[in-house]
Amino acid sequence: MKKIIPFCLIAALGLVVPWSASSGQDKELTQIKERELEAVRDKISTLKSSMDKRADERDRITGELQSAEASIAEKRTHLKEIERQRDFSTKKKADLDARLEKKTAELKVETGELESQVVAAYTSGSQERIKLLLNQHDPATLGRLMTYYRYMSEYRGENIAAVNTRIAELAELREQTAKEESRLEGLARARYAELSELNGAQEDRQNLLVALKSRIAEEGSEIERLAAEEQDLARLIAELTSILSDYPITSEEPFSTLRGKLTWPIAGTLLHDFGQPRAGGLKWNGVVLAAPRGREVRSIYHGRVVFADWLAGMGLLVIVDHGDGFMTLYGYNETTLKSAGDWVAPGDVIATVGDSGGQQQTGLYFELRQGTKPVNPRKWVSRQPKTG
Repeated sequence: MKKIIPFCLIAALGLVVPWSASSGQDKELTQIKERELEAVRDKISTLKSSMDKRADERDRITGELQSAEASIAEKRTHLKEIERQRDFSTKKKADLDARLEKKTAELKVETGELESQVVAAYTSGSQERIKLLLNQHDPATLGRLMTYYRYMSEYRGENIAAVNTRIAELAELREQTAKEESRLEGLARARYAELSELNGAQEDRQNLLVALKSRIAEEGSEIERLAAEEQDLARLIAELTSILSDYPITSEEPFSTLRGKLTWPIAGTLLHDFGQPRAGGLKWNGVVLAAPRGREVRSIYHGRVVFADWLAGMGLLVIVDHGDGFMTLYGYNETTLKSAGDWVAPGDVIATVGDSGGQQQTGLYFELRQGTKPVNPRKWVSRQPKTG
């Protein structure tokens, strides 16, 4: 398995094992790297705030769209967590119901056996041992019969203990089942509330898109908007490259050797291809793949997440630095599942497909950059991901 060897951030994440448990020098080095990483994160956060401010100054509606789509992403994340808990709770309750049914059957068997013993004891009379003593003349036979009755008495005691145990187990299972039913009811209410809030946030987003489309139509500013968004992305890549220049990524197999061997981040239908014309003489710097909402987006290779946030035109965007001067960009996401600083391996899920950034159709924007220059991803990525 290919391995990344990123000392700086591994140390910062506490994954470096000192050569000596008592080595203060190693501990001090780790602390230095942690401070360096925090400084890098602060620089990226400052850069993001600066870009947000510029976007707000350029277009108030875009800023409101960012808030609306960030809210939608948060609510979808909450909703998925609620549904995950609901599935777990449903499975747990089914298990409890099965155990309850089994214990009820066991109680029925134990009760039946005890009932038979009680009937037998009643039929023989309450003074059965005294009668036996008075009517028996053979001591040997008398001894065997007394032993038999002792065993029978012990067996009855075991039956009673077993019945009591089953009753206690059933009571506990019923209590657990009631708690799980209550938890499921609470999750159902939480899911309904989250869906209501999500619908409200989606309605707000739709109204903003209508307003944005109307303003663009009135001012004829679509070309200017696209150009500004492209400049923002170019600036982001350049600044990230500068900030991360002191934190190189190395691997056993450099990214530059993987041309034509990589796997697409999702299975989808090509909507826009690299180099195709856009409005105003602009061209697509990546590809857009149509795919259903919520489909998992996977990293194409080892690397470090250097950006996971909203950007005008890109929506919720994840950028992965693969070292060797290469970065991949994954935009239009519904949710992002990684944070800046996270390490990823080929096939790791980093986001889910959406329509953020004001898109009219769900899909993934995928771009590959060498340095600050966009390159055709179709020359590097050729394999289709496994489905199902």
